[in-house]
Amino acid sequence: MLMKDAKKGMTPDIKKLAKIEGIEPERLRALIASGLVAVPRNSGRNFPGRAVGKLMSTKVNANIGTSKDYDDCDDEVYKAKLAVRYGADSVMDLSTGHDRDTVRRKLVKELEVPVGTVPIYHAARKRRNAIDMTSDDLFNSVREHAKEGVDFVTLHCGVNLNALQRLKNDPRLLNIVSRGGALTMAWMLHNEKDNPFYAEFDYLLEIASEYDLTISLGDGMRPGCMADSADRPEFMEFITLGELVRQCREKDVQSIVEGPGHVPLDEVALSVSAMKKLTRDAPLYLLGPLVTDIAPGYDHMVGAIGGSLAGMAGADFLCIVTPSEHLALPTADDIKEGVIVGRIAAHVADTVKEGQRERARERDRKMSQARSDLDWECQMATAIDPEKAKLIRGTRKTEGDTCSMCSDLCAIKVVKDALKSGKI
Repeated sequence: MLMKDAKKGMTPDIKKLAKIEGIEPERLRALIASGLVAVPRNSGRNFPGRAVGKLMSTKVNANIGTSKDYDDCDDEVYKAKLAVRYGADSVMDLSTGHDRDTVRRKLVKELEVPVGTVPIYHAARKRRNAIDMTSDDLFNSVREHAKEGVDFVTLHCGVNLNALQRLKNDPRLLNIVSRGGALTMAWMLHNEKDNPFYAEFDYLLEIASEYDLTISLGDGMRPGCMADSADRPEFMEFITLGELVRQCREKDVQSIVEGPGHVPLDEVALSVSAMKKLTRDAPLYLLGPLVTDIAPGYDHMVGAIGGSLAGMAGADFLCIVTPSEHLALPTADDIKEGVIVGRIAAHVADTVKEGQRERARERDRKMSQARSDLDWECQMATAIDPEKAKLIRGTRKTEGDTCSMCSDLCAIKVVKDALKSGKI
């Protein structure tokens, strides 16, 4: 187990990760040992790790997965590979279609990035009605995924009876929008029992320890619209997740905490700082957040705005939002666009983030120098999406070394030529 090994001393993997992240190996070792950095990687897999957390570069995750209406395993695996090609640091399989096991197994076998799942989806599909799941169904799904090589799992452990009571006392416009959170809440109400993942958390830690499985503590009570942001049910879950993070660290189990979904712009920093405080600075994983509710078709842009602000406030891991959010299962093009926009948000966050600021800004400086030199080859190489940049320039190209926007009136060229004259 990486966390346990880190507590004992340096490892070759930590040295490799330190070089990638531009940090002293000993400092990274201490961060992993304390749980401030997580490296999701199942003990049964061997690939370059991704470090998530304090002082690390902001990472980007892409969600894919089949549904009952669109149950094409090959297409989802293609989307996952496309996401990695365009820079996703991890992929999460949310499949709920008929042959969901095939997607998961192919991702673990064919990708060299962390693969995550939501085991409750698997457990729910084992029964004709999701509320008829048993505790064994839930834990067996976790173990099955871990045994197959899944690196991290989202588990909505903070959706418990206390959270249910808070929701009853403080009604919401959209109640629960997390699919895993909704399934958990429905199960508790039907069975009149607490969430097994909360009530039997120690057993969950035993499974995670066996496979060095990283637990991503899901935000089942996250607000689904701005009107529900920063309410009591959300903060009740924060408190519970903080307690569970402590238990994870005591058992040398790596953990990540998932954060709020829809948050007004002026509450993003508050939400991030509150989660960081209540969860003992655990690595924070966010979808978005979305800072307005009225932009279907453009929610990837909305999520990038929120993600940049969240990253500046301390978020560590951004889940992409696609143009299809709230509308439909994303296409391959949606996944590509979501990943690229997510990477932009992550980079923007890194330009002001402790431990990454200088490295991130050096890339911007390189682009600025290339523009100053009218060096188009370097500009394309430095761009987050070189393909699109080349396509736009190639279809609207002008003669010479300027762009077709200004042509011979290019400000950079005009000033350079004037300074070269040396007449003043």
